[in-house]
Amino acid sequence: MRPQGISKTIDLGDGKAITIETGVLAKQADGSVTVRMGDTILLATVVATKEAREGIDFLPLQVEYREKFSAAGRFPGGFFKRENRPSDHEILVSRLVDRALRPLFPDDFHGDTQVVVTLMSHDKRNHSDSLACLAGAAALAVSDIPFGGPVSEVRVARVDGKFMINPDIADAERADLDLIVAATESDILMVEGEMKEVQEADMIEAIKVAHDAIKVHCKVLNELSAAVAKSQVKRTYNHENNDETVGQLIHDFCYQKYYDLAMKPSSKEERSANFAAVKEACLATLTDEQKADKAMLGRFFKKTQKKAVRNVVLDHGIRLDGRKTTEIRPIWGEVDVMPGTHGSAIFTRGETQAINLVTLGSSMDEQTVDLATKKTSESFMLHYNFPSFSTGEVKPIRGPGRREVGHGNLALRALKPMIPGLPENPYTIRLNCDILESNGSSSMATVCSGTMALMDAGVKIKAPVSGIAMGMISDGKRHAILSDILGDEDFLGDMDFKICGTANGITATQMDMKVDGLPYEVLAQALEQARQGRLHILGEMLKVIDKPRDDYKPHAPRIITIEIPKESIGAVIGPGGRVIQEIQAETGAHISIDEVDGRGVVEIMSENKASIDAALARVNAIANPPQAEVGATYKGKVKTIMPYGAFVEVLPGTDGLLHVSELDWKRIERVEDVLKEGEVIEFQVVGKDPRTGKLKLSRRVLLPKPEGYVEREPAMEGDRRERRDRGDRPRRDRDDRPRRDDRPRRDHDGPRNENTDPAQN
Repeated sequence: MRPQGISKTIDLGDGKAITIETGVLAKQADGSVTVRMGDTILLATVVATKEAREGIDFLPLQVEYREKFSAAGRFPGGFFKRENRPSDHEILVSRLVDRALRPLFPDDFHGDTQVVVTLMSHDKRNHSDSLACLAGAAALAVSDIPFGGPVSEVRVARVDGKFMINPDIADAERADLDLIVAATESDILMVEGEMKEVQEADMIEAIKVAHDAIKVHCKVLNELSAAVAKSQVKRTYNHENNDETVGQLIHDFCYQKYYDLAMKPSSKEERSANFAAVKEACLATLTDEQKADKAMLGRFFKKTQKKAVRNVVLDHGIRLDGRKTTEIRPIWGEVDVMPGTHGSAIFTRGETQAINLVTLGSSMDEQTVDLATKKTSESFMLHYNFPSFSTGEVKPIRGPGRREVGHGNLALRALKPMIPGLPENPYTIRLNCDILESNGSSSMATVCSGTMALMDAGVKIKAPVSGIAMGMISDGKRHAILSDILGDEDFLGDMDFKICGTANGITATQMDMKVDGLPYEVLAQALEQARQGRLHILGEMLKVIDKPRDDYKPHAPRIITIEIPKESIGAVIGPGGRVIQEIQAETGAHISIDEVDGRGVVEIMSENKASIDAALARVNAIANPPQAEVGATYKGKVKTIMPYGAFVEVLPGTDGLLHVSELDWKRIERVEDVLKEGEVIEFQVVGKDPRTGKLKLSRRVLLPKPEGYVEREPAMEGDRRERRDRGDRPRRDRDDRPRRDDRPRRDHDGPRNENTDPAQN
């Protein structure tokens, strides 16, 4: 018998609703719920250990979002027909949920915590990623795990000028603004998304619309939590030992020293050494008993340092490297730095440096995207790498982690709207970015270097894109907005957000708020300061390269795209791909064919123009074949040799028969004595078979006629040899004929007719 669950419904209007149910599935987890919108269903569970691991002074939170292929009635691609490592899409959704949940756990709670959200059913209409955070937050709401929720996320999209909350997949694809927003009832926590050059005011309006919807979610989550007895008493824990007496000693010794150091501009390395020296001096004043808990000491030192540096910014508007709050670090860049690539650029801003390399390919190089909810391909890729040497560290080289995937996706979203489609851009494009130095906002350096590398490659981007990382420090009464933040300022600040865009508007954003009650007026001020900084960075980039190169690099592949009739696709490919393979082998060009909107689209790629021209001529001749004219002379390849003659290619896709009698004026016993397969010969079209329409060819008409040659008189049409009158022959009775068994037998392997010449038969 199905257990009686507890459910709540969120009415979205327009006949749409979200239903949250608990108490039915996965009941041994600390908290579990199902979230349903249409026929899209998510199962979310949360489990946390009662005690923290020894030596842990942070929250070891794991957020895992997974999609079951069976949810959409699909088999996983590849050899192993089961779900494997998480896809980039699943990692990105996991990050969205993590960034919303993590700030709401108590600072002193360090129990291992795992939130797992699984897509169990998908209706191919409703997005699952916009429901994942709601599911995770609901699982926490019905558990006894300490958590400062409720919290939720929604997708807000602007479609045809109208804002929509959690739009259908089809509607979202038409949007010019697509954001995921996470918030509590009172505060915005996280914003991420992409836009098509929208204005700052439009983005703020979208965030407000999203927050209004989230407030309704939070109200329902509170009602759900109140209906579950287990959630009313949160578990007790003691995961930190904080001796405030020791904390005060550290503050008294270090605060002013940290403050004075923050007033003096320094590099990252110098700053780290100076702060470490103060810490060592303070430790020398403490007793062994006071120094026993190293994790506690570390927290007090960080807290004191953070307070001192923040106050310097608020008191004097001076930052750790001596800049003003609106000042951008020095910028320099170069393009065409790696001559073997199709495009390359270095972008350096302060102590952050990125190198970006462009590779141009054909449609065959597109990235196949095989997800539970869709299967498609991508013609624009950006891969971000963050090697440990960029921060002067030693770490094993592994595959890209979640941070690399997230940063790369942000840069890709920023640049993708500016990549033109066909016919302006026939290429599949890959950007490969390596961070060579890092001290703040390497993802924005990826955007800037990517723009420069694309222009160096000759890609006709619609407009150049730049990006800037911003921060904010606030004590509740004062606030300071920081342009182009350092790595240290990311740790010290209350808000970290990145804005990418062109001179006309925003193309991508990522925000994380760490302060309660941020007024929209302050957010508007921050976005305007970001716009000014973004335009300054863009101006510095354009000093290096101000527009895409007129042509691609000499060694870059050239691609042309033509359309052919749909019915000609098969002829160009040929039986088993024989024709297209032959064209590629002979011309050296790479050819791909696809059917798009009822027409054939042919893509021809080569580094050699002559190769492209030759392949283009062959394809055009097959797709739009010219008619061979009787009496015209052609050159063609001998395709097949038979005992009675040879089949020769007159035009691409059109063959004719060159009979053995038409090879020469003299008698030819063996065709192989005169011709070889693959040989190109000259001939004339002398006629057409009235029954089959096949072309008749002659080589001898182009040769000098031998002196005294006498043409054999051809047989008249319908002329038959007179048959002898059989009237004087006795009629043989049927019974006098020899029986079949008595007749001479034909050899089993012998031919029934020695004459296999189709012209004679």
